[in-house]
Amino acid sequence: MDTELGGDVYGLCSIFEAARELRLPRPQSTSELRALLHKHLYVEGDADYIRLDEHSLRVRTDDDEVELAYYFLDDEVVATAPHRLAYLVHESWPLPDQVGRPQPFVPEVAVTLAAPVGADEATTYAVLLTFYDGESLARCEPWAFPGVELPRFAQHLRATSRGEWPPELVMLRALVAPEDDAIRPALEWCNRWPGFSLDDSPWPSLPPQHEAAHRQAMEQVEAATYADNRRPEASQLRAGRHLAQLSMHCSDVFGYQQWYLFDTLWAATHPDLAQSLLRYAHHWDPLDD
Repeated sequence: MDTELGGDVYGLCSIFEAARELRLPRPQSTSELRALLHKHLYVEGDADYIRLDEHSLRVRTDDDEVELAYYFLDDEVVATAPHRLAYLVHESWPLPDQVGRPQPFVPEVAVTLAAPVGADEATTYAVLLTFYDGESLARCEPWAFPGVELPRFAQHLRATSRGEWPPELVMLRALVAPEDDAIRPALEWCNRWPGFSLDDSPWPSLPPQHEAAHRQAMEQVEAATYADNRRPEASQLRAGRHLAQLSMHCSDVFGYQQWYLFDTLWAATHPDLAQSLLRYAHHWDPLDD
């Protein structure tokens, strides 16, 4: 199975082992296959973690270290639902960053709005596909910063009093330097932050004032040591004018976490990628309504 799929898929072998050992009959319908999967496919979770229809199988499980999901999708569902699946079936990194003319863009899933509203006509979205303490699926809902274009996101973070932000955004704000006009330098420092590993809780108690928070955060970056064979030099960072993307190496075993910051100009140019990214951060099953 490793050869066919390019790697181990946790628990998937159980249905094939049961078919061989119990001589299970070949299913003749989706209903029969669903019954066999619910009985013999090993997942850490309840029946709702195995979702089968005529065109797809979506499974959620837990390998005792992190949550994970895997998908079997046929051509028809990929073609008819690109706004849900474009990110999952995109085969290369980084995502394309070219942009076109400004157009409206409205998220199809709920996003958390950050205050205050900026003065631009655009919105910047933060999709942070991070994991720690074993949580790795839809752990951090998408955030939206209305009235902020990505080229002014760093200045906006620096001048904004943080609210009930997720710790990733708290750290990103703290690592924006007083002189930064772009978000790339802060992302580079985030890549060197000594947390972001599987089991650590890497979030210090930073003061709300930006200057003090930046000073304390930089002290910890400069004294950083890394767990789990984390190698910041193995990370990949691309920061264009309207899309910034960080593939952060966190572990030799568990690989990379993905951060995406994009504004409505990029989203309107790549609506399927943008909508599917927001949807995947919102729920583990992109076909869930």
